[in-house]
Amino acid sequence: MTALAQEAPVTTTPEAPMPGPNLDEVLWQAWKAMELPEGFHAEIIEGFIEVSPTGRYSHGQIANLLRDELVVFLADSAYAARQDMNVIHGRKLWIPDGFVVPKDPEEHMTEDGVGIRADAVQLVIEVVSPGNDGLQRDRVRKRRAYARAGIPVYVLIDDHDGHGTVTVLTSPSPEEAAYAGENRVPYGVDVIIPEGPAKGFVIGQAITGPPRNTRT
Repeated sequence: MTALAQEAPVTTTPEAPMPGPNLDEVLWQAWKAMELPEGFHAEIIEGFIEVSPTGRYSHGQIANLLRDELVVFLADSAYAARQDMNVIHGRKLWIPDGFVVPKDPEEHMTEDGVGIRADAVQLVIEVVSPGNDGLQRDRVRKRRAYARAGIPVYVLIDDHDGHGTVTVLTSPSPEEAAYAGENRVPYGVDVIIPEGPAKGFVIGQAITGPPRNTRT
């Protein structure tokens, strides 16, 4: 994974400094101009453009099993499980491993059609990627970013935490960029989504697989 940052230029005069372009806007325009090879995607997270490859088989397997189960769980509701789409908050952009939004997304699209506004997202899912950058991105940077956006539930599935853990974060505080509620359980123990459209949905070994032998 590669992180790119661009400093916003500042124009000054002898009398007083004059602000240059807003950093968020600079990064947004840089992201829109990027042409990435197949198998990579770029997100804007906390002042950086982060480029990362498509996940490994185990990563994709968990994300897809979770989405498949959510599709069934939400079938009779007004909500749907989605993946492989941009979630936009101001000039920040993320591509979660999965998320839950209203079934009719048209009114929640950004004006330019780039993606879905974060205020429509009721639950977001990340399967932690290996490597120090991947671990920090999903465990720390995205945790803060999703809390700042006020996304009500963040589900973090982590193969690299002991023998594997599932963490369900709730009660976001946008001002503090933190979630007040946290339920963290090891693989093999069922965890239940406590609120929102997916309330009652169970994440267990059928989705995560058995405990892992790795430790990071």
